[in-house]
Amino acid sequence: MAIARFPTLVIDCPDALALARFYGAMLDWPIVDENDDWVEIKADDGQMLCFQQVEQYAAPEWPGQEHPQQMHLDVDVDDLDDAEAAVVELGATRHEHQPGKTFRVMLDPAGHPFCLCVE
Repeated sequence: MAIARFPTLVIDCPDALALARFYGAMLDWPIVDENDDWVEIKADDGQMLCFQQVEQYAAPEWPGQEHPQQMHLDVDVDDLDDAEAAVVELGATRHEHQPGKTFRVMLDPAGHPFCLCVE
C-alpha cells in the first residue's frame, strides 16, 4: 500500500505568478490557486505544478552545482504523523524547520526536501 499519492512538483522562483503563467500557457493548464508567494496550475487529469516565490532567488547553474536546481516534491497523505513514521522507516528525516500545520517538511536520504501534505 502506498504511503502517499499525487506527487506535486514545486519550483522555487523569483516571481511565482509569472512562472505559473509561462508553464500554464505552455501546457494549457489553468491557474487554480494563487497567493502572494504560491501559485498552482493544474491539468484536467489532476497533474499539478506549483510555484513558490522565494526572496534572494538564485537561478540554477546547470550542470554546475554552486546553485543547484531548486525544486521539491509535495505528496498528499491521510495523516501527517503516520506518514512521517512510515517515511522515516524508509530512511527520511524530519527537517527542524516546520513552517506550517497542514504539511510536514522532510528530507530524503540524500538531503532533498519534500513535503507530506494533508491539504
